[in-house]
Amino acid sequence: MDERMTRASEPRRISILGSTGSVGRNTLELLSQHPGRFHVEALSANRSVGQLAHQARATSAAFAAIGDPGLYGDLKEALAGTGTEVAAGPEALVEAAARDSDWVMAAIVGAAGLPATLEAVRRGRIVALANKESLVCAGKLLVEAARTSDATLLPVDSEHNAIFQVFAADQIAEIEEIVLTASGGPFRTWSRAEMDVAQPEQALAHPNWSMGDKISIDSATMMNKGLEMIEAVHLFELPDSRVSVVIHPQSIVHGLVRYTDGSLLAQMGNPDMRTPIAHALAWPGRMRSDVCPLSLTEMSQLTFDLPDETRFPALRLARDSLRHGQGASIVFNAANEVAVEAFLKRRLRFTGIAQLVARVLDGYLPEEPSSFESVLEIDQEARARARTELSLEQGVSAR
Repeated sequence: MDERMTRASEPRRISILGSTGSVGRNTLELLSQHPGRFHVEALSANRSVGQLAHQARATSAAFAAIGDPGLYGDLKEALAGTGTEVAAGPEALVEAAARDSDWVMAAIVGAAGLPATLEAVRRGRIVALANKESLVCAGKLLVEAARTSDATLLPVDSEHNAIFQVFAADQIAEIEEIVLTASGGPFRTWSRAEMDVAQPEQALAHPNWSMGDKISIDSATMMNKGLEMIEAVHLFELPDSRVSVVIHPQSIVHGLVRYTDGSLLAQMGNPDMRTPIAHALAWPGRMRSDVCPLSLTEMSQLTFDLPDETRFPALRLARDSLRHGQGASIVFNAANEVAVEAFLKRRLRFTGIAQLVARVLDGYLPEEPSSFESVLEIDQEARARARTELSLEQGVSAR
């Protein structure tokens, strides 16, 4: 029997990488609702010292790590006398993942979360994946590392978690396709011309979900659905031809699996990240989440439509990168992170995000990475090229 399952009578030891983000905060809220069931081993954040210190005090965390090494003194002072061990810098985030935990929430946003996620996988942990970029950038390598270490990968993205709940892994030959749903974001009905002048505040105003800035912008461009397609290919080990996307504005159906006998199984629920987090926290059991129950009799009409890849070219770019291999997926993700940051700083038009990603992909299609080190090398090169493209665009605009 798995040693992780033999400690059922003991509190499950939890580490949260990215505890001050929306997923991390929701995870801590769920833990607080079940006193005695969980013990917090480690927490980490990038720069939010005050919030991290507050969380560590509230949970009596054994270890707290801050990504910015310049903030070590602030965190140490804030946690003086608590008994919480403190560390800082990128290596400290990896150390947080290496702590003796049963379950690790990987919720560091972006490719920066890959080293810590990999460490948790190599340690054979149950890893709740909210960091989709880890699979996007190193899917094959990460899945193979999980097999080697006997780690368990549990999806926390609402769509992948939904599919996981209705996905019969022992009947994969009988699965015709999996379907990811997308709300369409705040610009679902906007014209291309309207999106061309969209401002960050408008793009951040998601109609259904409360998320961090980067994920909210990705939802508005539908880059998040492109990233999720790539993630699904690796997580469920299916070809991209068996992964599809539909627009579902109500965000009630989160994912579907179509079987050869004509069955279409769906997971439904109100749009609240506490549901997939609770599923992953309690796996293989269940736990209360205090999410408002879905009322079928009060539910409005559910609608589904095909995505418009002319107005939202991110899906096409994601499929193209999948067909060019893992290296192209790394470039897709890295260029998008640079573009989103530029848009949030008002240095790039909203429609320029996908255009920048396309230009970088056109000019850089690296070979398949053979190691995690080569993943990071491709990521850094792609970011450099994206910044160069951004500078060239701004130079032309300034003329």
